[in-house]
Amino acid sequence: MKLTTKEIMEIIPHRHPFLLIDTIEDLVPGVRATGKKCITYNEPQFAGHFPQEPIMPGVLIIEALAQTGAVAILSKPENKGKIAYFASINNAKFKNKVVPGDTLTLEVEIIKEKGPMGVGRAKATNQDGKVAVIAELTFAVGA
Repeated sequence: MKLTTKEIMEIIPHRHPFLLIDTIEDLVPGVRATGKKCITYNEPQFAGHFPQEPIMPGVLIIEALAQTGAVAILSKPENKGKIAYFASINNAKFKNKVVPGDTLTLEVEIIKEKGPMGVGRAKATNQDGKVAVIAELTFAVGA
């Protein structure tokens, strides 16, 4: 299942400039999601990080992965209209920088779920297949 930006905004509450995924290319509700984010020079973080060498902050890549995972978990019918909150980030590794012109593929697989809590295995890669970030993201689903 593919989703447009408009369809993503029907699932998660994030809006510009903090909606950090452009499309969902593959979705199995409650199981996994694969998103895309096209990195452009005119994004607000590049005014200060860093003007002479724009690099996407790692925390924003983690947030883009979290939003992708939120789409996966909130797409389950029983979670419709709820919000997924960040609970923890574990084993995050930043392997390659992300710069304007890159297209990130954001993959999140839900590996554990118990009640309102869950864990997603997350990976962001660039258009050349180079891994930018890997992490385990823990979430809590709330009303």
